Amino acid sequence: MSQDLRTQISKAKRIVVKVGSSSLTTAQGGIDTQRVNAIVDSLAKHKNAGHEIVLVSSGAIAAGLSPLGLTSRPKDLALQQAVASVGQGLLVHRYAESFAKHGITVGQVLLTAEDMSRRSNYRNAQRTFAKLLELGVIPIVNENDTVATDEIRVGDNDRLAGIVTHLINAEALVLLSDVDGLMTAPPGESNSKLISEVKTFDDISGAQIGGAGNSGVGSGGMSTKVQAARIATAGGVPTIVTSASNLSFVFEGKDVGTVFHPGKEKLSARSLWLAHATDVRGSISIDQGAVIAVTEKRASLLPAGIKKVTGEFEVGDAVEIVSENGIVLGRGLVNFDSSELPNLMGKNSAKLLQEFGEGYDKEVIHRDDLVLIDEQVSKN
Repeated sequence: MSQDLRTQISKAKRIVVKVGSSSLTTAQGGIDTQRVNAIVDSLAKHKNAGHEIVLVSSGAIAAGLSPLGLTSRPKDLALQQAVASVGQGLLVHRYAESFAKHGITVGQVLLTAEDMSRRSNYRNAQRTFAKLLELGVIPIVNENDTVATDEIRVGDNDRLAGIVTHLINAEALVLLSDVDGLMTAPPGESNSKLISEVKTFDDISGAQIGGAGNSGVGSGGMSTKVQAARIATAGGVPTIVTSASNLSFVFEGKDVGTVFHPGKEKLSARSLWLAHATDVRGSISIDQGAVIAVTEKRASLLPAGIKKVTGEFEVGDAVEIVSENGIVLGRGLVNFDSSELPNLMGKNSAKLLQEFGEGYDKEVIHRDDLVLIDEQVSKN
């Protein structure tokens, strides 16, 4: 069954490939031309065979280290952004030159959390990707490290790749690493074995999934790749994690890496966007009656069931919905500002209509703008 899935991935018409910093750079942090060329050769061959490819590439900060005389990834945000500013141009230039040898044009797409979390921005990004692919261009995507802050960032390019997979309606996601795939224990340990396939995420509950590796140039790790696989498979997209050196084998459908089966229940595009692409601005705590209404009856959230409002948000922002004991139930788009809700909570529709007039007797979060936690996790 896993071989069938590998064949499906190799034949996908539209595919997202994510490559990490450690697969692109030298030990000193500069761009490794040979490694870039090897990845580009595989991507170009696959594209010229009739496939559409979007490349999500880390490496901007790593590429900027050597020119600035640095030896490791800086921890200071301002310095990270300065290094990314230098490295992003070098990285894309290297890609452009490599792809040009195959007669392929690339386009740079820098995204921020704001681009993902605002529905209008999200749709604009969709149109841009569609046009680039229509023109035969390979979009090269990265988070815009130069302007992103800790408070407003996607977080890592693995998660970004998962989101972009749904953004462009891709049929497969390939996550490249510096190891062969997901292992049962840290690579190098005597008991470490490759996990060939993951049918459900319960299958890997006992695996020792680590964070960033030892290269000193990346920010992710295997844990973020598993998170990206959750995002992709929740929308019915098969995912494979393997080393960059195995990319050509992935495109040939060979038995390499770890393949993640898609979820049986595919979330709608809007639910996927709400669950994974939106940036939460606050939270709303609700009583037990509202918990039952929202989770079991799939009803809208009304003011009467609200007990507490946390954070500052505006109409249309995403917020978390939590129980009174702090359990996160889901997230949704609010119809009221955070400044308005304290005067509305705990009151039924008739009371709100009497006190505030028309428009204030509506739901705080409509059920169509609400996604629950159990829906966000792939039910496979």
